[in-house]
Amino acid sequence: MNDFDLAQRFPLLYAPQRWEWGGIDAQFSTAPPPDELVTNIHVVGFAGDRIVICRDTRDVWFLPGGTREPGETVEECVARELAEEAGAELAGPLHLVGSHHAVSDRPEPYRPHQPHPAKVWLWCHADVTVTGVPGNPDDGEKVLEVRAAPLEEALALLATDGAWVPDLVALAVLTRGRV
Repeated sequence: MNDFDLAQRFPLLYAPQRWEWGGIDAQFSTAPPPDELVTNIHVVGFAGDRIVICRDTRDVWFLPGGTREPGETVEECVARELAEEAGAELAGPLHLVGSHHAVSDRPEPYRPHQPHPAKVWLWCHADVTVTGVPGNPDDGEKVLEVRAAPLEEALALLATDGAWVPDLVALAVLTRGRV
């Protein structure tokens, strides 16, 4: 399927986004982005037929992932973020779901090593194994709960992070079926 067809199936995911918390305007695409623009990576982690999700102190459920560190590869970022936020490890290769191509209206990048004002949030899926508890580093959000939820429950809970997030997970499920 191309982006036009996917946008018909997943309209909330493909709708233009405004993320006020970061002064960001974003648009989703399945086209592979340039690596040098990728600042954030998140993963739809499959533990068998369940989705690994995290709950923070705001009572928001989210997909594990986060900000890329200087010199870090996509895979290194995902491995670190899975451990920090979900107490999980990769159990298979990463597969691209898509990305949000974003432009910030802030005067400076979130972190000095990041591209600015254009950047990309990458969304992947992979098989994962929950092996422990979240690392909860001091500079990250505090994860209160990790759950490997059945798909319908994960979709409902992830809507607390944004109305478009269930569309993203549904696209990951569809993409996983093609891999």
